Amino acid sequence: METARAKSVFFVLLLSLLSLHVFSITFSPIDNHLIDCGSTVDATVDNRLFVSDSSCADSSYLLFSSSSWSVQLTDRIYDSARFFDLPSRYVFKIRDQGTHMVRLHFHQFNSSKIDFGDAQFHVLVNNYVVLSNFSGGHQMSSPVVKEYLIWVDTKKLVLTFLPTKKSKFAFVNAIEVISAPKDLILDTAQFVNGDKVESFDRLNKQALEVMYRVNVGGAKVTPFNDSIWRTWVTDDQFFRSIDLSRRVYFGGRIKYQDGGASREVGPDNVYGTARVIASKNASIPNVNMTWDFPVIDGYKYLIRLHFCDIASISLGLLYFNVYVNENLAYKDLDLSFVTGYVLASPFYVDFVVDGNHSGVLSVSVGPSNKSMEYAIDGILNGVEIMKMNKSMGILDGELCEGLILKSWPRINASLLFAFFAAVFVLLSLSVFVTQKKRNEVKNSVAWSKLPMDVPEVNSNHGNKKISGKL
Repeated sequence: METARAKSVFFVLLLSLLSLHVFSITFSPIDNHLIDCGSTVDATVDNRLFVSDSSCADSSYLLFSSSSWSVQLTDRIYDSARFFDLPSRYVFKIRDQGTHMVRLHFHQFNSSKIDFGDAQFHVLVNNYVVLSNFSGGHQMSSPVVKEYLIWVDTKKLVLTFLPTKKSKFAFVNAIEVISAPKDLILDTAQFVNGDKVESFDRLNKQALEVMYRVNVGGAKVTPFNDSIWRTWVTDDQFFRSIDLSRRVYFGGRIKYQDGGASREVGPDNVYGTARVIASKNASIPNVNMTWDFPVIDGYKYLIRLHFCDIASISLGLLYFNVYVNENLAYKDLDLSFVTGYVLASPFYVDFVVDGNHSGVLSVSVGPSNKSMEYAIDGILNGVEIMKMNKSMGILDGELCEGLILKSWPRINASLLFAFFAAVFVLLSLSVFVTQKKRNEVKNSVAWSKLPMDVPEVNSNHGNKKISGKL
């Protein structure tokens, strides 16, 4: 009996893995720039090809740097890096205007050639300050991936690295610039301000930094098992444990519907696991499940909550309340109603809140006045928290783009001087060559003997031009 059950579980898991592999290749972004920085060879990660930035074969981006070097230990993306001791830029061609996912990979690998303690730098994406006084993580620790969602309405995306005055260099190991699915970030969310819930517009025009992406109740989801190559961590470090909650796992098919949450919004592995509160008798528990996330004060945050009723035995049995920072954000949420009365169909909702002085952002779900005995009284499948840019395009630190660029006036002046010097040299060379040719022509005319018999010249072919490249 146990053997048959084990085989059945293995078969379900195998089918899930195979289906996830198929789903992972269905989304094909129009802009898909994957750069292996500092490497001399391309690298494959999770069936994705990262192209060496030392190669000139890829014309979809350009690297502008007056002073950079590279270190490569192996052909893995985290064992090589591009280093800059002066402001430098990657410029990516954009064909699909709209939201783009920008991921920056950093890893301080062990090398006798580099002292990563000398690294401190700013990073700009177009006009946004995404990193300020950043050091790139810690020596020999796990790689750090910074992810941003940036609205791009031009034909290029510019990524700028600027070492601070007290540091020796900036660096990066790998870069991803990918056009996002059109339904990933919509225009409107709900702004929760105390006991008021109001509409928040132009959400997709904001610059966002992904702070947390959590698979509630389930295991870690790696980029290989996500259709847009995201990582979802477990919720253990954020969840306030309570006795009346339990984990739920679903082995069936997640029923994605047109107009609802797509597989790009949330993968099967997220919607297929959850934590729930369940009534065990005729009384409804008076308790909430709560998750706490450390945040930085002074920013607004986008909170995306993912729901999928994989626990109810029938439709119309699940009602619960949703709280953000202990404020009621969604009363009597009825997953049967919002999904068109389909079980195991995903649904998500976006809230915007101000970061408070406590430095903690909390999310809670719990029973409502409509909750029923002997039923599920609350469920949550996934959480995403994204920091929104402040005024002046700041996502990190206190300096805007203009002030950061002004911190390098000597470099700007030297580059300007070098530019004009190069132009002067080219103009001087052009004048010299032109004058030399004129003198040669003049001398040849003065000493050449004119022919006695001049043939008639056809007017359509008699004018000849001399052209050349300098």
